[in-house]
Amino acid sequence: MPDSPALAASHSDLVNAIRALAMDAVQKANSGHPGMPMGMAEISEVLWRRFLRHNPANPAWPDRDRFVLSNGHGSMLQYALLHLTGYDLSMEDIRHFRQLHSKTPGHPEVGITPGVETTTGPLGQGLANAVGMALAEKLLAAEFNKPGHALVDHRTWVFLGDGCLMEGISHEVCSLAGTLGLGKLVAIYDDNGISIDGKVQGWFTDNTPMRFAAYGWNVIPNVDGHDAKAVEGAIAEALAQSDKPTLICAKTVIGKGSPNKQGTDGVHGAALGDKEVAATRDAIGWKHAPFEIPDTVRAAWDQRTRGAALEGEWNAKLSAYEAAFPEAAREYRRRMAGELPGAWKSATTALLAKANEKAETVATRKASQLAIEALAPVLPEALGGSADLTGSNLTNWSGTKAVTADKPGNYVYFGVREFGMAAIGNGLALHGGFLPYSGTFLTFSDYSRNALRMASLMKLRNVFVFTHDSIGLGEDGPTHQAVEHTASLRLIPGMTVWRPCDTVETAQAWIDSVERRDGPSCLMLSRQNSPFVARSSAAIEAIRRGGYVLSESVGTAKAVLLATGTEVSIAMAAQKKLAEAGIPVRVVSMPSTNVFDRQDASWKESVLPRGIPRVSIEAGVTDGWRKYVGLEGACVGVDRFGESAPAPDVYKYLGVDVDHLVAAVQGVV
Repeated sequence: MPDSPALAASHSDLVNAIRALAMDAVQKANSGHPGMPMGMAEISEVLWRRFLRHNPANPAWPDRDRFVLSNGHGSMLQYALLHLTGYDLSMEDIRHFRQLHSKTPGHPEVGITPGVETTTGPLGQGLANAVGMALAEKLLAAEFNKPGHALVDHRTWVFLGDGCLMEGISHEVCSLAGTLGLGKLVAIYDDNGISIDGKVQGWFTDNTPMRFAAYGWNVIPNVDGHDAKAVEGAIAEALAQSDKPTLICAKTVIGKGSPNKQGTDGVHGAALGDKEVAATRDAIGWKHAPFEIPDTVRAAWDQRTRGAALEGEWNAKLSAYEAAFPEAAREYRRRMAGELPGAWKSATTALLAKANEKAETVATRKASQLAIEALAPVLPEALGGSADLTGSNLTNWSGTKAVTADKPGNYVYFGVREFGMAAIGNGLALHGGFLPYSGTFLTFSDYSRNALRMASLMKLRNVFVFTHDSIGLGEDGPTHQAVEHTASLRLIPGMTVWRPCDTVETAQAWIDSVERRDGPSCLMLSRQNSPFVARSSAAIEAIRRGGYVLSESVGTAKAVLLATGTEVSIAMAAQKKLAEAGIPVRVVSMPSTNVFDRQDASWKESVLPRGIPRVSIEAGVTDGWRKYVGLEGACVGVDRFGESAPAPDVYKYLGVDVDHLVAAVQGVV
């Protein structure tokens, strides 16, 4: 239930504090978006003071409500709310809006500002993250809640604007949210009809309420976003809904209070200007200096006492839960802390030993499924999924249980929604309690690329499985043959890309991806079989370094062959052929250039000694290999699009084969 508003400050004072902070911070920075914060001030006051369950003193309280500002360009709205309600965000931080190293960057960034749940700004993705958070809450509640013990019981709230709804990702994720019945997700649509280019009626005339009703949402239309009672009533109606997500369509005026610019694109993405700021102060009756908040207003906004009480109530629930279900409580704590289970180490040791012992020649997509089969039983937090290609990318395993609206599970059939899948996975990772992984063909990473970038920017533990990783896809032709994708994903800062050559390297790639706590990982996996490579125990241990000596030459090496993925087998065959011609070469397997680049200089030197020419081979673009082979080396690869034909024919036609590799080596030694 909503709390009682303080008597010392009027409602207009409370909402105008938001407007003043927003316009003053943007004006001081001479950069930003004041219009949305000014227009959503009443909605924010109702939600943040009367309904949102949060504790400013502990932004990481596990059962807090999650709030997502999907229209993240209006970041000053969130900063104003965090500051006013008592988070560790000072007025000095507000004054340094959009300045270097400030806690108030241009768009909200998780890990920078206390209370910010996700990094937003690329429109629509905050909404997608919120769907992931709501899904996490639903699945955790189904797993851990017991009769009389509602340990997991919170909501996900998201503000969004016209831009979020125009982005295609909004369709992907909202359609799925309706299908899965995410009843604790509430989205509030800031329907102000303005984007940077002007009135959206020229390019956005969708009937949004009907659209969301068709998705299976509970829709509350035509709410006056400046009428606190109307907003409160709409939110109360949303809370009464349990089996559908809710969209509240709130009509607002962008830049509300600005006498000359409200309702226009002139207040969307630029400072009001000193004269208009002064005029706005007069128009709304705000008589205080810039960045000045009266004590009465500050006291009315402060949520620290209420937040401490809410968390205290939950801590009492947790204590009772621990007494009744100690094992489940320990598992819940472990999961929310992101710690790996005690059985993890033995499971990984057994996986590597089995992969090496069985020596199977299989496609690396199959090797990946074998790894999942071995690791998932000890990882209940693993939540998999696929964009309609489960039978092809093999992200399922024998214990797969589909997530539906009525039943929990450990696998999400995302349908053909690559972008939404990746961004929902980010939301799952942000919420905590799950380790998301999802699969599609590598060429379709283009669809999900911005979510991959956001995962890396936010340093999320999220595993992206990409199969059919090269021209080896064969008959489907150049539309589906990924040639530039692996190289481009390696370029994302903080992303770890693995392209393993066999079952052992694939196992290690999975182990590294799960153990990594500071960023996402991509697994590039083949459709076609890739031969098992026998290697020493030292070489198995060295896989985790990203690049290592797989096969040493007999005699002093005259060249080094660098290979990755399925092309390792070509390098091994070329090594044999070159030896017969009196040219000994070393074969280096490079399953992860990103991981190899993080190694110390001595390791790199031991793998790639100076003074010996190098030749790389990968069934993709070659530019990224130049930093390893240098101008004096050679690169065998594919700097064009592929062809539709059986995979062996495509490899031969495009010159990614033993003969071309041998010729390249002969050309540099």
